[in-house]
Amino acid sequence: MPTRVLVPSGVLGLGFDRKALARGVALKPDIIAIDGGSTDSGPFSLGAGQSKYSRAATKSEWRDLMLARAEAGVPLIIGTAGTCGADATVDWMYQITTELAQELGQSLRIARLYSSQPQQRIAKAYEDGKVSALTPAPAVSAENIKAMSNIVALAGAEQIQAALATGADIVIAGRTTDTATIAALPLARGDHSGGAWHGAKIAECGALCSTNPTSGVIMIDFDEAGFTVEAMHETALCTPHSVSAHMLYENSDPFQLYEPGGYLDVKEAKYHALDQRRVRVEGSKWIPGRYTVKLEGARIAGYQTTIMAILRDAHYVAHARDWVAKLTQFLDGEIQRRMGLVPEDYSLEFRLIGADGALGSLENRTGNPVEIGVLGIVTAQSQATASEIGKLINPFVLHYPLTEDEELPTFAFPYSPATTDRGALYEFALNHVLELDDPMQAFRLEVSEVTP
Repeated sequence: MPTRVLVPSGVLGLGFDRKALARGVALKPDIIAIDGGSTDSGPFSLGAGQSKYSRAATKSEWRDLMLARAEAGVPLIIGTAGTCGADATVDWMYQITTELAQELGQSLRIARLYSSQPQQRIAKAYEDGKVSALTPAPAVSAENIKAMSNIVALAGAEQIQAALATGADIVIAGRTTDTATIAALPLARGDHSGGAWHGAKIAECGALCSTNPTSGVIMIDFDEAGFTVEAMHETALCTPHSVSAHMLYENSDPFQLYEPGGYLDVKEAKYHALDQRRVRVEGSKWIPGRYTVKLEGARIAGYQTTIMAILRDAHYVAHARDWVAKLTQFLDGEIQRRMGLVPEDYSLEFRLIGADGALGSLENRTGNPVEIGVLGIVTAQSQATASEIGKLINPFVLHYPLTEDEELPTFAFPYSPATTDRGALYEFALNHVLELDDPMQAFRLEVSEVTP
């Protein structure tokens, strides 16, 4: 019998088609698996230990999946819970789950797989030569590892299998690889290892491997030779092109994918259309290797205050870059003279929204915008300093003249006050792997019984 995995969406909180989900449940899956996040949106979620996604949206979609799980009578699993998969967001997801269990009258066994790493443990592993850098990786030391706000290890199939082995109805996993939650059960059942990892990669973003990527829901069947994938929405079709192309998604090598304990090789994979909706894939290989798990870490890199002004005068719009260059030089002098700061104490950056806000000096397209948004970003080692700089530069950002012989200009600003304190600024600080003697060495499991 094949192992049938239902994937409702690429991530919880992004949405999926309810009719497509119902169609998938009717096909009797063996497990329902969904991802909870990634590093795509930057380091803040990991640094702060907070979910990027709305609690209301998460709870609404999780309710549908808990009902689907009850109807199908199979386990439901989420990986990288709460966007970053830190212990705090696993607990956040667990609280949502227990609330829904009470509201829905469901009795559940819930397994929580924790992925957060104590800073002291990783610093010691680094000193013992158990931590190796990937490419690219920031320079690290035992001391700056200890200063990181959050560190997580990416769980693989073995850790998910341990959670499923508890007999859990629901598994809430911390940081995992995108594929681990999907590959774990097929691998545990003895399905083709190359097919399990390859199929999990194809299905990790839900219907992104189909012609209707926003529909969300994918069904994938694993067996002893490979896998078959089908989108559940009536207008979504899986084709050899749409399926094979997903190996390019978020992957530096379209033929290899590294996971804990080895890597997937798809150079000899063959993609065949079984009909208009389904694609069959065989020929993928799993190459075992040493057991390592990827580490992700974040740390505070400063505190920020922003300010926004809008240029509408045609003369200023046309010369926005010159104005910003002159303004920046003037403000640096004022900050250093009035506050006694040196350049190493802060940074002041202006981005011209509508001119080069995304690419900065790399921008190679020009146009004639009606207005230019001027976004000032102040970064300092404390919020108090960043806020003070924001207040100091405020009147000049709103009134500074382009030339000395013109009247004092007044620019528009979209809100009052024009400055906003953003709080802590985080940066990624680890892109390394940790070598383990046992897959569960860096992870822990907790199992709870929830009864209405």
